[in-house]
Amino acid sequence: MGMWLQGIPVETRAGASGIKMPVLDLPNPFWALLLSLLLLCIPPSHTAKCPQQCICDQIQLKVACVNKNLTQVPSTVDEITVKLDLRGSDIQELPSGAFKHTPYLTHLWLPRCNIRRVKEGAFRGLGRLVFLNLAYNNIEILYQESFDGLSSLKELFIDHNRVEEIKPGAFSQLGFLNLLSVTHNQLVYMPHLAFQGLQNIKWLRLSHNSLNYLDTEAFAGLFTLNRLSLDHNELQFFPTETMTRLPEVTRLDLSYNPMTYLGENAVSMAKLTHLFLDHMSLQDLVNTAVSKSPNLVHLDISHNQLRVLQPFSEGSPKLARLSLAGNPINCNCYLRPLREWAIYRKVKLLGTCGGPAHLSGESLEAVYPKELRCQSQEAMLKAEFEEATRITPPPTQEPENKIKCPANCVCEAETHHSSCENRGHTKVPRGFSPETRLLDMRGNNFHYIPSNSFPGVAQVVSLHLQRCKIVDVEVGAFSGMKGLIYLYLSENDLTSLSPEAFKGLPQLTYLHLEKNRFADFPKGAFKLVPSLLALHLENNAITKLEAGILTGALGLRALYLTGNNIGNISPRALDQASGLEKLHLGGNKLKEVPTEALSKARNIEDLRLSSNLIRWVGPNAFKPLEGSLKDLYLDKMGLEKMSENSLVGVGPGLRSLFLEGNKLEEVPDFHQLASLEVINLADNPLMCDCPLLPLRLWIEKVNLKVRATCANPPEVKGRKVKDVYVFKACSGGESLPHKATGTEKQHKRLSRAPVSVICRHGRRRARACANQKLR
Repeated sequence: MGMWLQGIPVETRAGASGIKMPVLDLPNPFWALLLSLLLLCIPPSHTAKCPQQCICDQIQLKVACVNKNLTQVPSTVDEITVKLDLRGSDIQELPSGAFKHTPYLTHLWLPRCNIRRVKEGAFRGLGRLVFLNLAYNNIEILYQESFDGLSSLKELFIDHNRVEEIKPGAFSQLGFLNLLSVTHNQLVYMPHLAFQGLQNIKWLRLSHNSLNYLDTEAFAGLFTLNRLSLDHNELQFFPTETMTRLPEVTRLDLSYNPMTYLGENAVSMAKLTHLFLDHMSLQDLVNTAVSKSPNLVHLDISHNQLRVLQPFSEGSPKLARLSLAGNPINCNCYLRPLREWAIYRKVKLLGTCGGPAHLSGESLEAVYPKELRCQSQEAMLKAEFEEATRITPPPTQEPENKIKCPANCVCEAETHHSSCENRGHTKVPRGFSPETRLLDMRGNNFHYIPSNSFPGVAQVVSLHLQRCKIVDVEVGAFSGMKGLIYLYLSENDLTSLSPEAFKGLPQLTYLHLEKNRFADFPKGAFKLVPSLLALHLENNAITKLEAGILTGALGLRALYLTGNNIGNISPRALDQASGLEKLHLGGNKLKEVPTEALSKARNIEDLRLSSNLIRWVGPNAFKPLEGSLKDLYLDKMGLEKMSENSLVGVGPGLRSLFLEGNKLEEVPDFHQLASLEVINLADNPLMCDCPLLPLRLWIEKVNLKVRATCANPPEVKGRKVKDVYVFKACSGGESLPHKATGTEKQHKRLSRAPVSVICRHGRRRARACANQKLR
């Protein structure tokens, strides 16, 4: 029996099941023709090219070039690719527009690519990308426009890099980001508004860094954040004020931080449900520590050093789980109030008894209150009396290690911490334990610190006196504090210091005097602190640095003077600074590089002169620092000219050079900068004619992305120095590579013009131009 299929005769044959199936009975040429027609109907994109060494999946539109040691992003990837995996490459730097050939990417993997820097606009054009992995690279700084163009990104991983600084606005373009992970990096300080622009962030992961300070406004603006991970850092205090800026956080992980004490109302987070404070150094926490977190359900304080814990206040009505595992809990009469409270409030206690011997290892849940007795007969009778009269508060008799404390302060013997923060004191309280290690008095109204203000606290290591409205520190104010290492006098009203203000501080190492009102450098105040390593004087009103200002500070390694009004530096100002490694002078009023003064500080590695009034840098300006200088900041100064020999001597060791935001038309010789890793020439009106040829040749030679754009002549304005045609016509430029385009014909004609035409943009350039042999 026969039938027709779309006008083609078909024969039906009985199959094994007896059902008749249609079978085409056509000659072979017909099939060949049909197959050819089908192939012709396949879109060209489906027969896409695939980069050599890569694996391309045309079904899932994925390209994988894993562990191929690629040195750059392959440009032959099919345009319609949506997933690109380049892990295990050797890209080192992501240039601007690195992925312009793949605008449809949604997922991008770049782990283990030795990436050191992400240039501005590297991801521009990837408006569909939702997932980006940059883990296990060598990125040190997240710049303002590093992630420009990623308007749809939802997950960003920058784990296991070397990030030590997040520039303001680095994430401003990531309005749809849900997860940001910057774990296992080198962050130490988190400035205000560091995460500005993350309008939909849900989880922020900052674990495994070295964070020891969070600015009050560090997380400001993160109104959608639900989860924050800060575990494995160096936070010594619970950042109460910082956390109050996070109204929607429900889970907070601060485990593995060296906190020893949790004070009254320390945790004030309205929607917090899970708080992890495990594996820290907690020796005590007050029973009102979490009273302003009314929705807290789970509190993990396991693996600390807690022996006794009092019942929590009524401010945590929803608390259901309290983990105490790994603490040396004494299951005696002092624990009894907590156990009774847990039974009454139906709070599950997780953990075991650390003592006494007959209860050691026993589950806290299995111990009945009547079993929690003290060893002395008197204490046992007291506990029985409390049971009989149903008294649940802790025994009125204080533990033997409880110490007296000044009024309106909090002191704890086991932690050796004492705090009178923001208590309105007008005089420095006295009567602290001689065992005190940390003394926190910030936010009071002392106005002045009289002589011998801290008697009997010779073991204090860290003293906090920020925001105390201090106008004067008398001679010997800190006398007797032989163990003091950190002294914070920031944000006060100091205008001067007595030469003996720091008398009696032989171990003082870090001194903070920023944000005061110093008009003169406190000369002579450091002769009695031989151990001083870092001196902070930022944001004062200092106008000059006179000779001998660092007398006595022979061990000083870092001097921070950013944001003052310094216009003059004496040639002998740094006579005593032979060991100085960091000198920050940005944001002052210097008109020249202080070369003579630098000759006395030959070990400086980090020199910052940003945002001064320096218009000219002469020859050998930094030669005193040859062999030591690694990072040089000359940005945003209005710099107009640099001598050809201005960088003589600093070439072999210089790692980074910042010259952006100046008025340079030409640049000095960079060929000696053999170790340079970062250079920024952006926002300079570079004159792209033959005198700039050395820069063009240098750009071709180095393995760096040099951000340099022409401002003149008008014909090439806005073009990258590397792309203009004129240099090829200069003597010595014949070897430069060149890809001619239709738009460059006029540039070619210009390059063949007479010398007078090329040099018409200024007389001072005429001689240099005339020495070039134009074609």
